[in-house]
Amino acid sequence: QVQLVESGGGLVQPGGSLRLSCAASGSIFSINAMGWYRQTPGKERELVASITRAGSTNYAYSVKGRFTISRDNAKNTLYLQMNSLKPEDTAVYYCHARTFSGITYWGKGTQVTVSS
Repeated sequence: QVQLVESGGGLVQPGGSLRLSCAASGSIFSINAMGWYRQTPGKERELVASITRAGSTNYAYSVKGRFTISRDNAKNTLYLQMNSLKPEDTAVYYCHARTFSGITYWGKGTQVTVSS
């Protein structure tokens, strides 16, 4: 079992920045890839960014150049640095982990609101 707890969401003005964190606990040795997804009401959850244990990253086109995903394996923590935020980035952001055996885990989410 893997537990994921997100933090760092909040209200920010357009053009501002936020950093999300995701603390992982439990069977963390089994985790391969981790990532951030987001969801708005009435829409499907979408991938924002992902990173493998080896450090390979992948970003949604809409956030490339603005968001940076990173992970600190020693602290068992995943980060998402979000810069130049836009109102369309408003969503609930979820932390995701996938084990080497293909099992997936989700955090409960953290709200990010970009508004003036």
